[in-house]
Amino acid sequence: MSSPPGQRLLRFDRRLGVRFVAGADEAGRGSLAGPLVVAGVLLDYELLQGHRVRPLALLNDSKQVDPEVREVLLRAVLGAATQVSVRIIPACDIDRNGLHRSNLAGLREVLTDLAPRADRCLVDGFRLGPLAPPHSHVVDGDTKSAAIAAASIVAKVTRDRIMRRLDALYPRYGFSRHVGYITPVHSAAVRAHGPCEQHRLSYAAKCYATDSELEVVTAAA
Repeated sequence: MSSPPGQRLLRFDRRLGVRFVAGADEAGRGSLAGPLVVAGVLLDYELLQGHRVRPLALLNDSKQVDPEVREVLLRAVLGAATQVSVRIIPACDIDRNGLHRSNLAGLREVLTDLAPRADRCLVDGFRLGPLAPPHSHVVDGDTKSAAIAAASIVAKVTRDRIMRRLDALYPRYGFSRHVGYITPVHSAAVRAHGPCEQHRLSYAAKCYATDSELEVVTAAA
């Protein structure tokens, strides 16, 4: 019988042989609307024992667990972490600065926020440059490291809650259903009503095109 996923993720971090491990991850990078949410989580492996670590047994990449389980895991992460940092980057900033630059800046900032300074900083897949604390980029890190998976849970749950609030403010778009990602329903709503302030206008999405622009594209094809 396989061990719970959280145990495997925790073993990855413990094998680093240090006390403080920080992980950083983001949610909403591929979304057409809503903010990019970046989170950093600091775990103290000297204190993470017994009753403090047991709630993390089901910890996993946020994409691998249901929304209800993510809510439970968020409480577990907040109870186990030494510190958590979150950055919320709105659509207008993404349009102004670019998605990749915004993402890297957010990841750098959350790692810098965490105190005490981590012995090892782990980032899901990105090299952050010399302005960031010394760090290692871990490909598919949210499926390997407990610290990164914990950050992915914080970022995802935070962003989903924001999108549910935005759904109440912009009910035409169905944000609570697709949380801002491109779906047929979302695209149809944008074509019918136009984009709102929460849409990332720098994205080359077909649903932003006018009827005449679509006709040109269709004719060229």
